Amino acid sequence: MIRTLVTIFSIFIFSNVFAQPKSITNPPDKKIIVSGKVIDKETQQPLEYATISFFSKKEAKIVEGGITDLNGEFSIQVKNGLYDITIEYISYKKITLENRELSNDLNLGTISLEINMEALDAVEVIAEKTTVEIKLDKKIYNIGKDLTTAGGTVSDALNNVPSVSVDIEGGISLRGNENVRILINGKPSAMAGFGDTNVLSQLPAEAIERVEVITSPSARYDAEGTAGILNIILRQKETLGFNGSLNLTVGNPDNAGLSANLNYRTEKFNLFSNFGFRYFDSPRNSFNATKYFDRMVDGSAVAPEYERIREDQEVTRLNRNYNASMGMEYFLSKKTSLTGSIFYRYGEDADLSTNNSERFNGGSVVEETLRKEKQDEAGNNYQFALNYITRFDDSGHELTADFQYEVGSEEQITSINEDYIFTDQTNPNPFQEERVNEMEDEKEYLFQVDYVLPIGENTRFEAGYRGNFENDISDYTLQQEDINNNSFYVNDTISNIFDYSENVNALYSQYGTKFGKFSFLLGLRLEHTQLKGKIDSRLTNEELQEAFGFPIDTDFDKNYLGLFPTLNLIYNLGGDDTDSEESITFGYNRRINRPRGWFINPFPSRSSRTNVWQGNPNLNPAFASAFDLGYLKRWDKLTLTSSIYYQHETDSFERVEENTGQRTTDGIDIIRTIPVNLSTNKRTGGEFGVLYNPNKWLRLNSSFNIFQFETEGEFNGVDYSVKNTSWFARLSSKVTLPSKIDWQTNAFYRGARQTAQSNNEGILSIDLAFSKEIFNENATISLNVRDLLNSRKRKTLTTTEFFERYNESQWRQRQINLSFMYRFNQQKKRNERRNNQNGGGDDDMDFE
Repeated sequence: MIRTLVTIFSIFIFSNVFAQPKSITNPPDKKIIVSGKVIDKETQQPLEYATISFFSKKEAKIVEGGITDLNGEFSIQVKNGLYDITIEYISYKKITLENRELSNDLNLGTISLEINMEALDAVEVIAEKTTVEIKLDKKIYNIGKDLTTAGGTVSDALNNVPSVSVDIEGGISLRGNENVRILINGKPSAMAGFGDTNVLSQLPAEAIERVEVITSPSARYDAEGTAGILNIILRQKETLGFNGSLNLTVGNPDNAGLSANLNYRTEKFNLFSNFGFRYFDSPRNSFNATKYFDRMVDGSAVAPEYERIREDQEVTRLNRNYNASMGMEYFLSKKTSLTGSIFYRYGEDADLSTNNSERFNGGSVVEETLRKEKQDEAGNNYQFALNYITRFDDSGHELTADFQYEVGSEEQITSINEDYIFTDQTNPNPFQEERVNEMEDEKEYLFQVDYVLPIGENTRFEAGYRGNFENDISDYTLQQEDINNNSFYVNDTISNIFDYSENVNALYSQYGTKFGKFSFLLGLRLEHTQLKGKIDSRLTNEELQEAFGFPIDTDFDKNYLGLFPTLNLIYNLGGDDTDSEESITFGYNRRINRPRGWFINPFPSRSSRTNVWQGNPNLNPAFASAFDLGYLKRWDKLTLTSSIYYQHETDSFERVEENTGQRTTDGIDIIRTIPVNLSTNKRTGGEFGVLYNPNKWLRLNSSFNIFQFETEGEFNGVDYSVKNTSWFARLSSKVTLPSKIDWQTNAFYRGARQTAQSNNEGILSIDLAFSKEIFNENATISLNVRDLLNSRKRKTLTTTEFFERYNESQWRQRQINLSFMYRFNQQKKRNERRNNQNGGGDDDMDFE
């Protein structure tokens, strides 16, 4: 496929640099226009992107060529001479017009191409399997028919991508590192939830076309994310006329979803849209067993109020999500287009949590309470985007400009009540009922301009600007019960308004070239970061410091200017005369990890009286330098990928648990988790992947990643240095059974992991799915089971000088889904396959 693209691309260049044979009757520089139209013989539909090439009999090589437009028409300028003219289209039988003497303009009329059934079968196999492409700065995983994610979400699909893992709470990590930047179609997006990856669990997996795993990003990309970037490319149909698909899903626990993808394309414009609704119940549970140690106070040991506390929590989570996107691409000319799109998402959550707490002294239960927490949440996001692109010629010389505006709002209302079930106290202190109201408003602006200038055949220069401006205002109000008269009052020592802005301006340039088998891409990005926050609270800075245990600046404005160099190399070991592809890649880049708003806000969460999360406004960005050495070997049925990597990060974020020194009204120590900048974090690892398709009925995909991380640093006089090795592996198999039933099994295992304070046990998860094409292959019915063994549970033992806690939590239980997808207007799907094989319009440098 790639050699075909390079050939087509080269045709336009060669036509201007190669001399043509002289003619006796015509001037040697006379230009001839050859035109015509290419259609499908069976459907009579025009074939876009059909290739027309001119083989010079004199020079014994292809000297000119072109492709058809939306209407299947072509008009190509050549010099006079004797040619073999070839018309071809993938999965069709090509036609060659031999020994055509061109001396005057020629109209070849309508050319009908006949389908090649053997070639079509091969294309269908490619379209349904996951493949990998290696480019200078990224790995591209084209998502095939992943049966286990039918009726699932984007998060489910990402968990099946090599190098990527999604934990039980929806957190996404790359090579075991959670500091990963999520982009949608190359840009930050409200679809990714303003950095909250939980939003990805609300978008359907069917929306993904491919995932770009960018572990060594070039200067074109944001420097954000020390682990790298995951760029999620959404599907957008390119076929002519009206087409689309409908998807219906039902499941247990309660899961009902309906989505539609509708598109209409003409020669002048392309309308595209996606609509979706999902209702689901996602129950979760957790168990905590905490043992408290004596504390030293003024040189004396003070026993805890309770020796042990056991907590069992059950949470029901009812969710309703709506999302819709609509857009239009208007072709101002053959080389210029303007695209506008609107995205909207609305969600409602109703959660009910019950937490049963047993307190022990001397091995006996001395008190038992039941805490109920009811939380209702509603929020919506809007995104408006404009894209302008003009292509100055067919060599890749182009200018693009983007504007994106996003706005979101969310309101969360929580009521918390706790009652005694049993107590040995004579006059126990009653619990205060609490009501929390939190409103959050988010805005984000993005401006971007990119310019690409090809220099000769194998060289390209790029430059651009990106401005990203985010603002988040959180208004938090806590009302507590007055025990004396059962009325409620506002606790103005906790209530606050937090206004946080992150503004990034960036300039970049990069230069890439290829000579022989060697290619490189060298870039430099300059970014200015402003982190600005203001805390509106009744408390003074001194009172905040006394309450939270560290100095706090309630009105800060931090500015950082950084240079981020990038270097990517690729050396192709294979030759044109071999039947395999082989390459070695090397990448270096410098990255930044900026703290998000919830990492900064110092006011503690209220979801638990005894274990709270608290942000740290003193956090600074972390910086990392990363090196990556990769190897790829591809045969006809087997692809091997491997790499080793090293990363050195300074001021890295680490979550630290510590005793606040404060106690609840009933005498329980309050433990807080707080993010801090520890000194350094060194990460070394290696990964290995195999894609093997021995037969049309069998496809295997496996990957293994092992890494060692070493953290050095201390906080509040405690040394949190640690060195640990962990790993994760996945295996996927897809088998075609009799009656054309597809059976897919995915297995994932995350190895045990140790941090400065915690030991995490390994986690095994197995997914199973079956599917069958029906209604003349215009529809698909699928049945899948996620977490077949119901074993996706996190088990953690945390030890500090004040306590020891065992935690077992399950964010989502085993899920069974039945999905039905119907596709219409499939007579034109051959054009779509062609577009998919040509990379979907990806304009990245491809020096393979």
